[in-house]
Amino acid sequence: MSDYRRLYFPGGTYFFTLVTYRRQPIFADAERVEQLRRSFREVKAKRPFDLLAAVVLPDHLHCLWRLPEGDADFSTRWQMVKADFSRHVPAQARKGGAKAVWQPRFYDHCIRDENDFHKHLDYIHYNPVKHGLASTPDEWPHSSFERFVALGWYPNNWGEVAPANIEDIECE
Repeated sequence: MSDYRRLYFPGGTYFFTLVTYRRQPIFADAERVEQLRRSFREVKAKRPFDLLAAVVLPDHLHCLWRLPEGDADFSTRWQMVKADFSRHVPAQARKGGAKAVWQPRFYDHCIRDENDFHKHLDYIHYNPVKHGLASTPDEWPHSSFERFVALGWYPNNWGEVAPANIEDIECE
């Protein structure tokens, strides 16, 4: 059994990775990505949190969340997101008729400081390029990259070269 322990920090900012069951490419269908967005909105209405950044790839997703002050319960929120989304995925969309949509666990990382935040933000936005799904982050439609370009955090051509600050992290 694993010794992995989650760090629950009230009001914390977290990086997450969630993977589909047996890496099924459920999110290759744009309607499934839209359903995931609806699931996020549904859960945020009941259990608020800030979705700061995200990228959705065919078989996994990464995101950064900030929890409300005094609240550290990201696990229940993820359970709610996964359950709401799973209810809307028809059986024929699941590989081999599998009942499961998600791998049972997820990866989390409590963001320590501003440098750690930017490193994980870059990891999120570069991920479609890393997986060969796009030549540059701005080509990938299921990402918060454009919002950060509009905010002036990135130039449009960011990610044409792999960012050096993410070479040492592996979150999948």
